[in-house]
Amino acid sequence: MLAIRSKLVNKLGAINIAKKAFFSSEIDHLSANGGFNFELTEDQKEYQQLSRKFAVEEIIPRAAHYDKTGEYPWDLIKKAFDLGLMNTHIPQKYGGLGLSNFDGCLITEELAYGCTGVSTAIEANSLGQAPVILAGNDEQKKKYLSRMVEPGQEKPLMSAYCVTEPVAGSDVAGIKTRAEKKGDEYILNGQKMWITNGGYANWYFVLARTNPDPKCPASKAFTGFIVEADSKGVIKGRKEWNMGQRASDTRGITFEDVRVPKENVLGAEGAGFKIAMGAFDLTRPPVAAGAVGLARRAFEEAKKYAVERKTMGKLIAEHQAVAFLLAEMAIGIESARLCYQKAAWQIDRGERNTYLASIAKALGGDVANKCATDAVQIFGGNGFNTEYPVEKLMRDAKIYQIYEGTAQIQRLIISRELLSAK
Repeated sequence: MLAIRSKLVNKLGAINIAKKAFFSSEIDHLSANGGFNFELTEDQKEYQQLSRKFAVEEIIPRAAHYDKTGEYPWDLIKKAFDLGLMNTHIPQKYGGLGLSNFDGCLITEELAYGCTGVSTAIEANSLGQAPVILAGNDEQKKKYLSRMVEPGQEKPLMSAYCVTEPVAGSDVAGIKTRAEKKGDEYILNGQKMWITNGGYANWYFVLARTNPDPKCPASKAFTGFIVEADSKGVIKGRKEWNMGQRASDTRGITFEDVRVPKENVLGAEGAGFKIAMGAFDLTRPPVAAGAVGLARRAFEEAKKYAVERKTMGKLIAEHQAVAFLLAEMAIGIESARLCYQKAAWQIDRGERNTYLASIAKALGGDVANKCATDAVQIFGGNGFNTEYPVEKLMRDAKIYQIYEGTAQIQRLIISRELLSAK
């Protein structure tokens, strides 16, 4: 396992296109990092295959159990940690693999194919860490990122992103949680809701209002904090029993006079909103990748069923109505995959990807829901039964149109980007 992690680090980024050049001598003029190329590197293929094998052999056999019980999948998280399939974006300087966003998306698609509840629990670490990776100073990164990848952990450390509140989801500017500076500390009070990994996080990223003036713009009114989960005054609510993705831990977190040292301010006071929103540019491509993984699972389950089930004297796949449903699934999956890959590629190049990240998130969520719904339709009455896998996929899919920015918010962002473009 350590050899796998080492190999990923040492060989990451090598791209070989020469073997595809048999039909054109002009390919010699292309650099390894240039040109239009859909070829994965050998290393990317290797950890794609590793995560696919993990999903099929480890996640899928346990997915129904976690869906029924709502237990936190510690055994799968530990195995994913040991294989190097989580915390993949932590820079090598702080002990991580330092994988690119694109590489992480490849892994997430495969894990989500197995179970999106499990993959969300794993990927939520990346969301919690993103603000620290983006805006943390060296000491903060050493303290809070390095601990996440320390070997030999009995249970891997988790982190969580605390922004959403009971009355402030899409309306981030409506956040009521406040932090008042007193000496060298901030006193934090407020309530967060729908916090993934909330009950098991070692530390939280928390967005709070530090400027009490209601006329102060959001861009200056909020500050991001790193808050230790065992701080006095941190109260963890009950686990919410959700429609789907039940392996993921979701709950409310209350902060009552929690003392946060000034050293735990991310960036600077008043910079929190920008940091919180910037994190989504990093995490929306992987979320879209997870949606594609679910859509692919729904498609493959439906296709398998359609070439086994017979009606009216022939396989249901031979009925045009069913064949066209499968074709529409394939169209959506291929399109959504290209979107998330381009959004990930863009941010890996150091470019602003807000527009493409929102397109990827919106399309991925819609495709996942359509594929899951159509899979249930192809299964017919069996699809409505819990003994078959597609009803779970349909329940799990819905959240992709809600969390990390609703489908409507993504369209709002896309339209703003379009209309503000010069």
